[in-house]
Amino acid sequence: MTGIGEAPAALERGRPVMLVIPPAPAQAGALWDLVSKPSAGALSAVIICADAEAAVEWTDAAPSGLRLHPVTGLARAARLLSAGAVDILAGAPGDLTALVSRSALKLEHVPTVVIAWPEGFGSGETAAPIDTLLTELKDARRVVLSWNPAGVEAFCERHARRPHVVGDLPVSEDARPLPPVGPARYVLAPRDRRAGALRSALDALDPSRVLVWHHGDPLPAAGAGTVICADLPGRTELSTLTGAGDVVVLCGAGQLPYLRSIATPLRPLPLLTAVQDAADRAAALRARVAARLAQGDVDAELALLAPLFERFDAAEVAGALLAVAREVVPGAPREAAAAAAAAGPPVPQGWMKVFVNVGLKDRAAAKDLVGALIKEVGLEKTDIGRIEVKESFSLVDISAASAERAVAKLAGLTIRGRRVTAKLDR
Repeated sequence: MTGIGEAPAALERGRPVMLVIPPAPAQAGALWDLVSKPSAGALSAVIICADAEAAVEWTDAAPSGLRLHPVTGLARAARLLSAGAVDILAGAPGDLTALVSRSALKLEHVPTVVIAWPEGFGSGETAAPIDTLLTELKDARRVVLSWNPAGVEAFCERHARRPHVVGDLPVSEDARPLPPVGPARYVLAPRDRRAGALRSALDALDPSRVLVWHHGDPLPAAGAGTVICADLPGRTELSTLTGAGDVVVLCGAGQLPYLRSIATPLRPLPLLTAVQDAADRAAALRARVAARLAQGDVDAELALLAPLFERFDAAEVAGALLAVAREVVPGAPREAAAAAAAAGPPVPQGWMKVFVNVGLKDRAAAKDLVGALIKEVGLEKTDIGRIEVKESFSLVDISAASAERAVAKLAGLTIRGRRVTAKLDR
């Protein structure tokens, strides 16, 4: 990489270093020579990521011998830090701030901080934890990873002023952004779901010839057929891959803006199947039952079922009740009986309830759904009613005149890194 030889000396002089690389830890090989060597029981670096999903991406990227831990749970991260079992900690600003507030993370002793692709950090609520962290890390050597330096100039002015730049800027000789290199399709899949996404992509495409490419693999020659990229390719790599065959990239939500900058046309590869749809319905039903149990007030029902509990296991009774609820009611279609079993609160007149497969487990909140409906779908605030965010899905009341349009335009969007499936909950 251009300028890498002078980077260690720049860090020693207190000057920040910027590595211009695609937003994928697998592409960050030059970083490890800039990170302080680990010492017993002490952190050698903290990597600040956009979110927990981005932190997990670092799991497989660290060289062997470096104990890198992504913060996906505060209790476990605090325990590992207390035991001195972590060399490098990767986490979202909010999670790292929470560890600091618990006194589990001592930032004043961290020698190097890596700010991983601040293009995806956003602003508002996200900016405050980052500012707090970097203020406490004022003595740490700073390495910024960026794929679009022009887009993070304001951030660098505050936190990494006049960095030593390593790598080639994505601009032409006349300072214009480089054009995309070729077409591609993509599948949004977090790192821990890539294997399943790969299988689904193969099932959807059913190619006669296929090559699964990982970063570091030899680049194929022309005629490779379908090329599925299990890792995010860089600009030069994608140029060669698109010349070899039809390219499908498995990527995270935070990597999509970069992919859009190097690939045109870029289209999603639909993977929804009847099996996935059934799984979503089953998860929705389980969530409704769990919510009803949490609400309580089922004493009368328990008293009614008490004689059955003496003869059968409680799980058998629950299964039988579900089967009875799904039986065809005389004079009513099967679909109506099944819908009655999973029916939620009544929707006000003039509104329709929309099922969205994003919930609390995806770290989604009502404001995320409102933002998508207003900014991406184009609804007015008056078109959006009550929003119920459950564990694995959400239910949104939409004005009857706009419900069909909302379902159509929500499909394929991403909320909190998950590709959206939406349908009318009848």
